[in-house]
Amino acid sequence: MICSYRCQVAHLLSLSLSQDASIIHRVKEGYLIWLRIVPHIAKSARYTIGARIENAFLDLLERTYTAYFTDKERKSAKIADCIFTLDILKFLITVAWEGKLLSHGQCDELAMKLDEAGKMFGGWQKSLGNPAKKNRDL
Repeated sequence: MICSYRCQVAHLLSLSLSQDASIIHRVKEGYLIWLRIVPHIAKSARYTIGARIENAFLDLLERTYTAYFTDKERKSAKIADCIFTLDILKFLITVAWEGKLLSHGQCDELAMKLDEAGKMFGGWQKSLGNPAKKNRDL
């Protein structure tokens, strides 16, 4: 019963997001990669830096979703907040990698998704600064 309700909610949420919301999906993909990695981290680190990374991912997901549905006047500030959270997340992942809590492959996989998200955030923010370019004729 709970699973079918969750599946319905997830389906409704995915319907409410257009194709332009791919940045939300990119961040979510990064988080899902993290969920596969975290059980293999030593317990002592899992509940310290691992928990901080997880919280940063969840904060980024929430802020990205909020930015997507925020009105145009406040959207730029919300995107800047997302970029700041993304930078903190990248830093924490780098620290975990340097502490040998993540393998090179795991770090690369996460970095790829986060770099893609960073480029998308940058493009999103840039498009807000120049709205005339968005609707140009080809």
